[in-house]
Amino acid sequence: MASQRVTLLTVALWLSFPLCFCDQNVVASVGVLFVHELDTKQFQQSFPSAQNNYDVNRIDPITFRANLDGFPDLPAWLRYTQRSPWHAAYLYGSPTQPGRQVIEVTAYNRYTFETVRERIIFNVRIGTDSQLPYQAELLILDWDVEELLPSKAQFDVKAPLQDEWGSQTLTVINITSALDKGGRVPLPLPGHKEGVYIKVGSDVPFPQCLLYSQSPRIRQFCKEGQRPLVLCNSRLRDFQIDWCNVSLTDGFGTPIPVRPEPGSGILKGEGEFNPPSETLEEKYYLPDYLLTLLLPSLLALLLFLLLCYIMCCRREGVEKRDQVTSDIQLVHHQTVFSNTEELRHMASNRDVPRPLSTLPMFNVRTGQRAPPMQLSEDSAHVPLILSQQ
Repeated sequence: MASQRVTLLTVALWLSFPLCFCDQNVVASVGVLFVHELDTKQFQQSFPSAQNNYDVNRIDPITFRANLDGFPDLPAWLRYTQRSPWHAAYLYGSPTQPGRQVIEVTAYNRYTFETVRERIIFNVRIGTDSQLPYQAELLILDWDVEELLPSKAQFDVKAPLQDEWGSQTLTVINITSALDKGGRVPLPLPGHKEGVYIKVGSDVPFPQCLLYSQSPRIRQFCKEGQRPLVLCNSRLRDFQIDWCNVSLTDGFGTPIPVRPEPGSGILKGEGEFNPPSETLEEKYYLPDYLLTLLLPSLLALLLFLLLCYIMCCRREGVEKRDQVTSDIQLVHHQTVFSNTEELRHMASNRDVPRPLSTLPMFNVRTGQRAPPMQLSEDSAHVPLILSQQ
């Protein structure tokens, strides 16, 4: 029993650690696009739960985590992308210098939470296609970066460019998502794509189609917010290319200067050219000054007079108010006013007799009715019970 428990514990610990593949060696060239696909089906068969399951058609969502061995991130030239856990993932980029780099890829099964680890050894070498003096970068609006990474999609884009370029030595240098270059995230609607930049190079000079995209006429259309029309290969027009984002560089990395189009040398317009006179006429700014300062001042004065008339000349007055007020309200107001003045006088001098307004005019115990001034003593101190006298 003890040996069985030890065996089960060993198996459980072995399953808890990520399963590792053998190292995979790949070869990449400097200055040439490299794409490595992380196949989800291959990793699906490597999970322990899939090996014990007889359902061969089972597909689980899988995500990946890639980093340089011993570092938390990928190298600067290498990028990782995956549209969703149900799609394949890609490692792609264009190496900048030769060498050997080890990339560690960890696959996560989102259903069973199992992990599988794989090491990919990149052997970067200097390729024969590194000398590409003429390089062009185009923005394709109706594609995503995941759609252009497969080799078949790259061939579909490269073939019309080769026909237009007139060279079969055209090489894809790099592919970059438009989001990595400051593009806007598209709306989650059908037909809206992120856009992708594709950079190609060749040892043959640029074709006339690409040079025409750098002409002043096309640039003027771009400044006005219009979409220019560039006459190129019919197969190339099947792609939605943004001709305002076409950049051409030579072998030294400098952009191709835009050459101005030569004109006829004749000025547009009718009649003869009349140059301005050498002496300038004197200009008076007094009317402008008066219009700028006096007009707002006059409006402010009119508003001030209107406000004074409303506040001073449209008041009803105290006499008119008393005429339309009933006598009962006036007496009540006068009583309240006199009592208020008396209380204010008491507050200023405490050593005074009780106010007349507080003296009782009706004795509850005796039933006597008398004015307050005729009482000989303060009725407030008269006991209510005769035995208390």
